[in-house]
Amino acid sequence: MDKWAVTQPNKSWRKVTLRDSTKGKLTYEFLAVQVWLWVKDTPEVRRWHLVIRRNPATQSDYKYSLSNAPKGTKPKRLAYMQGQRFWIERSFEDGKSECGMADYQMRGWIGWRHHMALVKMAMFFMLKERIENKEEYPLLSCGDIEKLLAKFLPRRDITTDEIIRQVKKSHDKRKAAMESAARVQEKRKRQKPPG
Repeated sequence: MDKWAVTQPNKSWRKVTLRDSTKGKLTYEFLAVQVWLWVKDTPEVRRWHLVIRRNPATQSDYKYSLSNAPKGTKPKRLAYMQGQRFWIERSFEDGKSECGMADYQMRGWIGWRHHMALVKMAMFFMLKERIENKEEYPLLSCGDIEKLLAKFLPRRDITTDEIIRQVKKSHDKRKAAMESAARVQEKRKRQKPPG
């Protein structure tokens, strides 16, 4: 794909400033063209916008997106929409690093959904706090909020006996899960017809 993008004339690329960032204005060059793609395993063809972004200084580092925006959508609007992926990726980074999105140890679908619901509530709380305090603290981050909560929320001190009890309980659960998995495997081996 880069081979095709490199061959496009410079006059086809439009410079668009997406937003202010911590390093100044974030500006890229964009190219938007209409493409038609077949829907897999059908005779149907659909029209898409192919949106390509590149670094204006190096005219390299290409990023590609497909958009199903209406036919007359302006290239600047397509460039803006493509730039919104940053905020999605940023929310996942915050969720993983500050809200425990990647810190789950369950095997079931229901437990995973419960965990993700709690993560999303924590992320919503942090976003709300950042919005409400943006005038006074414009650089407030999710990490800052986590540090503040750790410092000012009351903590229940855990005794050594309580920690040992919790670890033993965790070990008992893990051992039971391992034994259960071994029984299931053994049962499958016995049920498997000789082949």
